[in-house]
Amino acid sequence: MPQGDKDKYTDKQKRKAEHIEEGYEDRGMPKDEAERRAWATVNKESGGGNKSGSGRGKPDTHESSQAGGKKGGEASAQRSAADRSASAKKAAATRKRNAAAK
Repeated sequence: MPQGDKDKYTDKQKRKAEHIEEGYEDRGMPKDEAERRAWATVNKESGGGNKSGSGRGKPDTHESSQAGGKKGGEASAQRSAADRSASAKKAAATRKRNAAAK
């Protein structure tokens, strides 16, 4: 569970933390751990609460997001073209099946 009062965070930072938390929960992580990681990510990218003080107005680094995307891209590049194609076809079939079920 994250500690401290979240009053010093901007609305955008709060929305970002909520969105990140939902992503972790969708992947099966417990709510308290997902919330802790979400706030840690927001703090790493934006330097903490930006509502007032000298830190306000500094741009976000997106460091954590870029690292995750790079890892995913490198992992995909290690696979053969046939493997990537088979995976894409399977994903398309799943999306089609899920759309038909709605």
